[in-house]
Amino acid sequence: MKTSAQLYENLLLKRIKEEDKSAFSILFSAYYADLVMFSTTFTHNKSVAEEIVQDVFVRFWEGRHALKITGSLKSYLLKSVQNGCIDWLRHMKMRHAYEQYFVENSSAFDNDNESYQLCSELQERMQTALEHLPKEVAESFLKNRFEGLGYQDIAKLQGVSERTVEVRIGKALRLLREHLRDYFITI
Repeated sequence: MKTSAQLYENLLLKRIKEEDKSAFSILFSAYYADLVMFSTTFTHNKSVAEEIVQDVFVRFWEGRHALKITGSLKSYLLKSVQNGCIDWLRHMKMRHAYEQYFVENSSAFDNDNESYQLCSELQERMQTALEHLPKEVAESFLKNRFEGLGYQDIAKLQGVSERTVEVRIGKALRLLREHLRDYFITI
């Protein structure tokens, strides 16, 4: 026999699959803080943890029609966040290895015109990608990533909710990943 919590989760999930944004908002409000705390235990960085959790919720909403959750909704979200954290940790490990390699072999890169040209192209492509973003999305992203402002500060400056800022930054990241996908190294 299902508990009332399981029945409630099933009802929420059904409403979300029917594109009920208020049900998604209820889900987000119910689990966001716990998921960020959980993510922070892996990342030791609240901003990164928030980004991972936000990404999980964005993917959850975008894939809502195909969701097949057999256990509890909270367990599903926790596992999704854990997987996101593991991916982030792998990325950081690879990034650290690359930085270490670069430091150890920096003399090999001193006169590397091809690398300079690639970096210049990447910067131009990044600038072009940012120019194609909606103004409010680009502004939120730049304030967070380049000025170091938190979601709450950006929300106050822009007169919107923190959730709106989170959604804007998530959208910016997705669009930038898409626009810059040719520059990602696949392993």
